[in-house]
Amino acid sequence: MSGSTAALPSSFGPQRPVLLLALAALLVGVVYVAMNGSGRLAALWVVGAGLGFALYHAAFGFTGAYRTCITTGRSGAVRAQMLMLAVAVLLFFPALAAGTVFGQPVRGFVFPAGWEVAIGAFLFGIGMQLGGGCASGTLYTSGGGDTRTGITLIFFVTGMTLGAWDVARWETLPALPAISLPQTLGLWPALALNLAMFALIAWALAQREKRRTGVVEPLFRRPDACFLSGPWPLAWAALALAILNFATLVIAGRPWGITQAFATWGSLFAEQVGWADPVFWIYWEDPTRIDLLHRPLVQDATHLMNIGLMLGAFLAAGLAGRFAPDWRIGWRPLLAAILGGLMLGYGARMAFGCNISAFFSGVASGSVHGWVWIAAAIPGNFVGIWLRPWFKLS
Repeated sequence: MSGSTAALPSSFGPQRPVLLLALAALLVGVVYVAMNGSGRLAALWVVGAGLGFALYHAAFGFTGAYRTCITTGRSGAVRAQMLMLAVAVLLFFPALAAGTVFGQPVRGFVFPAGWEVAIGAFLFGIGMQLGGGCASGTLYTSGGGDTRTGITLIFFVTGMTLGAWDVARWETLPALPAISLPQTLGLWPALALNLAMFALIAWALAQREKRRTGVVEPLFRRPDACFLSGPWPLAWAALALAILNFATLVIAGRPWGITQAFATWGSLFAEQVGWADPVFWIYWEDPTRIDLLHRPLVQDATHLMNIGLMLGAFLAAGLAGRFAPDWRIGWRPLLAAILGGLMLGYGARMAFGCNISAFFSGVASGSVHGWVWIAAAIPGNFVGIWLRPWFKLS
């Protein structure tokens, strides 16, 4: 997602202090969450750690994937996303149609699709390329020791909080109602349509890659692959993310999401330092969010999965021998991290989430808004790539 050194082979061996610290934090965390939250939340903590581990070891993401595909034609990471989505809809659609999995009620992320989503996703796309990551990208690379994306993450939270404060500005823009393709077309036609779209996109990208580079990057093979210390073939991460998102659906009753916790973190901070009283913001008056400001963070699934994800990436970096924060950041890359983070956060609020909750989980849920999100985010990525040289970003 950020194109960090996570993709490089391990050449230094595991870092024992990092490993011990990461394992201790994960173990203490799961015990604490189980005692003060619930066993279900402890399981989600572990799922979050698995997501971070997979993301880091494959350097799997969206920001770097789109930039590489647009600028060089190499499409392996984007084709891996199509594999991820195909496996996800095969798991999600029947489960959501049934309404329960193992007795657990489940629901998807199906939201209205309109100008607010399109504008927000466009801003998010620019922010991805300036900030060096998306939501999951800033979490896993920060956990893996990338200092610039750590700054992006701080301003991502800030932008999400500003978006929550300013929510009324965009509420009246025209929008389609929430549309679920399985409910509208039927389970099997919707499944066939989605799988055909993923296959067509992957095929077209592979043909373009072959024309531009002469080869097509494999998804399942990597000669230096190692499960524990990395790197992983792209397909391993694609399959892991699809399966772990489905595990989130089964355990939490809804798909994987990230950015809702950012609005909570920022709003609580603003309240604690006396800058604002978020409880009176329209955003927090929504019935689906009204209790989030008052619920202990140890009882919030999204918060716990985000922290678990960062620790999972921290563990993976230690196993790869590549946890090495570098604080030497030029002023232009620093400015890009700040601006990119603000655009990521504000855009995510407008677009009902990020590349995970809006695109990945939205498409996996059969929601039209997930397709609108990616259709608007891609042009934003083009703009962000065009702006990168000014900020001295490679």
